Amino acid sequence: TRIEGSFIDRDPPERVDGFERQLRESLTRCAHVLTHTETVKREIVNTLGWDPARITAVPLAAAPSFKPHHCDELRPLLQRFALVDRGFTLCAATLEPRKGIARLVNAYRALPESLRNAFPLVLVGGAGWRNQELSALVESAQQQGWLRHFGYVAEQDLAGLMAGARVFAYPSFYEGYGLPIVEAMASGVPVITTNASCMPEVAGGAAMLIAPGVEVALRDALERALTDEHWRCQASAAGLRVAHTYSWQRCLRETVAVYQRVWNENT
Repeated sequence: TRIEGSFIDRDPPERVDGFERQLRESLTRCAHVLTHTETVKREIVNTLGWDPARITAVPLAAAPSFKPHHCDELRPLLQRFALVDRGFTLCAATLEPRKGIARLVNAYRALPESLRNAFPLVLVGGAGWRNQELSALVESAQQQGWLRHFGYVAEQDLAGLMAGARVFAYPSFYEGYGLPIVEAMASGVPVITTNASCMPEVAGGAAMLIAPGVEVALRDALERALTDEHWRCQASAAGLRVAHTYSWQRCLRETVAVYQRVWNENT
């Protein structure tokens, strides 16, 4: 039985096989499993038959650099990337099939030309794998002028780009956590993501959720997110509230508590 069938056809087979082999070997040796979401906890219980009492979900948090910024703070960075504050849609993800970026590019292409030109799509992230078709889509959109692809950027630059975005789009098919969602919410930026795997759990009701892989739904969500100022304000405020429930202090506290409990149970 595969650990998670939803991304099997989107990752290289050797990557999936290695992950499964290492995970199963690790599970034979461990007393307790720490994961980041209740979604993944349920997957381990349902797929591998583990006792839920031996699994604890401890969420991660955004780095302190991911926070709302005044436009004056962002101006030098955004000028370096030839962008303007609140003038672009951002997607930060590795260019590989599981992230749904090809769907995002196609959905963006279907937006009115005036909207695409006013708010270009910005992609940041490493090259990934199985992305030949995606690379062709990205190159075509760049030539048309409504997409910018910057590849990998340093965390400090990413935090500035995140804070300067009009909307953050994360149309992934599957995630174990989806930290960029938290980083966007902590930056006060409205989020569009999917209703798949752990994304609804991590977004906590603050994001606009769409079915993964449905380009029409994604196109409609993008148009609303770019033009509906009332929704944008509500989503920004809700995202900040959710992001503030995650912290590295909480992560540390809950992780240490698990170690202490396991130690007490086995000594």
